[in-house]
Order: sequence, then C-alpha cells, then structure tokens
Amino acid sequence: MNAMRLASLIVGVVLVLYSVFGLIQLWMKVVSWATFVKISITAAVIVVVTLGLAMLYREYIEEKSMKEDKYLD
Repeated sequence: MNAMRLASLIVGVVLVLYSVFGLIQLWMKVVSWATFVKISITAAVIVVVTLGLAMLYREYIEEKSMKEDKYLD
C-alpha cells in the first residue's frame, strides 16, 4: 500500500473518531475535561506524526527514484 494512502487512511479514521467523540463529549459528559484535553492532544500528535512520517517517506522514495533515473548525482 502506498505510504501516503495509508497515512491518509489513518488520519481520516483518527479525525472521524475524534469528531464523533468530541460531539458526544460536547452534549454528554463521557470523560472529565482533563481527560478530554489529553485525548485531544494525543489525536493531534497522531495526525501530525503520521503525516510527517508519510511526507518524509515520500521524499525519500522520490529522491531514490530520481537517483536511479540519473536525475540526481
């Protein structure tokens, strides 16, 4: 599976689950607000790290293919 596709899938799932959880938390108190903030920070970190790693991997693969095609020294 393509790295960006996998990253997009992971980020999409995290965002959808967090959105549903956020709406439920808004209307009903499921967890304490301190725990909600911790979950929010964790979701943000997962999204940023996943996208960052996918972009680094894509750059590495593109550079590798450019070296193989003799575009880079």
